[in-house]
Amino acid sequence: MVKIISWNIAGRHTPWHTLLAMDADVALLQEAAPPALKLPARVEIDPSPWHTAGAGLNRPWKAAIVKLSDRVQVEWTEAESITDAEWDEFAVSRPGTLAAATVTPSESGGEPFVVASMYGAWEHLHRSAGSRWIFADGSVHRIISDLSRLIGHATCHRIVAAGDLNVLYGYGEHGDAYAAARYATVFDRMERIGLPFVGPQHPHGRQAEPWPGELPADSRNVPTYHHGRQNPATATRQLDFVFASGNMIESVQVAARNDPDEWGPSDHCRIAITVS
Repeated sequence: MVKIISWNIAGRHTPWHTLLAMDADVALLQEAAPPALKLPARVEIDPSPWHTAGAGLNRPWKAAIVKLSDRVQVEWTEAESITDAEWDEFAVSRPGTLAAATVTPSESGGEPFVVASMYGAWEHLHRSAGSRWIFADGSVHRIISDLSRLIGHATCHRIVAAGDLNVLYGYGEHGDAYAAARYATVFDRMERIGLPFVGPQHPHGRQAEPWPGELPADSRNVPTYHHGRQNPATATRQLDFVFASGNMIESVQVAARNDPDEWGPSDHCRIAITVS
């Protein structure tokens, strides 16, 4: 069994101490800044720059994949900017928002699979739109296009992709039907390329209490993020999601570690993924 943690660590240093204390094999991080501590020899990090692309934007962090134990071998997939990538290289539309690697269990007979860490970066509208609205689904669709380069067959791929997408599942902010329809295209498109949504969903995580008025009554969403006026106990929105190849669904378990006493030192909780 391979134990994976997906976690937006918000550019903070304390989560690195938490990661090293966990019994996990691989971490899929978002908004990861370089660790300010000496790492054990067993820990390895993908070599891409600690920066997310965007002219005029200060983003000194990235989506990263970290090897945490000797129970797995990790081979990182080198990403190139889409403007520089050769035809057969892993082209990424916005460097820093997507990282990929092949994970091979060290135990005999363990099958390799690809992992991807995804971050849906916020974008601003063009001045002609006449609005200050920010959105992330455009970023996520670029990530989906980039992920498509790792899928060469309808059913034979083995991929687990996870991260903070900054979109909502099953509804729009405050009941906005237009936003809900846009967000739905993200999950539909991921399923169409062969990576259906696998969680976390209740009962594999605590649901919001009291129930937020914007959330449909039949939703199984579990809060994974709290803003500055909230805390882990009052968090309401799920922004973190996991997707997996159809032929892996039976062997992938996903849970949100979102109880207040286990949330961790970030505004996002940890998402635990096991691949058996």
